[in-house]
Amino acid sequence: MSTRSQLPRFYAIVDASLLPPGLSAIDSFVGDLVAGGATLLQYRNKVANSATMLSQAREFRRLAPNARLVMNDRADLCLAAGFDGVHLGQDDLSIAGARSLLGPGPLVGLSTHNPEQAREADTTTADYVAIGPVFATRSKRNPDPVIGLEGVAQARRTTGKPLVAIGGIDRRNCRDVIAAGADSVAVISDLIESPRKSVEDFLRILG
Repeated sequence: MSTRSQLPRFYAIVDASLLPPGLSAIDSFVGDLVAGGATLLQYRNKVANSATMLSQAREFRRLAPNARLVMNDRADLCLAAGFDGVHLGQDDLSIAGARSLLGPGPLVGLSTHNPEQAREADTTTADYVAIGPVFATRSKRNPDPVIGLEGVAQARRTTGKPLVAIGGIDRRNCRDVIAAGADSVAVISDLIESPRKSVEDFLRILG
């Protein structure tokens, strides 16, 4: 990715731990996100075993054949499920390791939690840098310190890569996050109750 414009403003994250167990819940949720207009989706599952994750990921791929799909943490499952990229945390496989496994084509993103980490990420071959949590979040058990809108602005000054903001972002504050310098907002919790309508609302608000 060479330009910031190549990331859509809306980035849906499907956290399997927030959904009822089983493929039917994934089917319904992902189907609604795609029907609402989501074009970039991340599959995140911190609790299931590899076989379950792969099964769910392949179902993801079947349900969203035209969307870009990103696997959280696991470059090996990204490859096995035919996903378009992987999103890595600070303690996951290195960017270089992911590139070695996936090659130069797939999307690779990296989570950062402060301007220093964002600056370091800018020196890697990551396609985008994620920064957060912007606001208080309930999607992580032990979240990093909240950085606020100023943290987004600081991260923007440290990297020319596409910047994805995450953490507590909803329909009420997403425009402020974009105004602070993010190219895209990643959303988890505000999708759960009415996924299709939520996506439609985000796309309308973000323009």
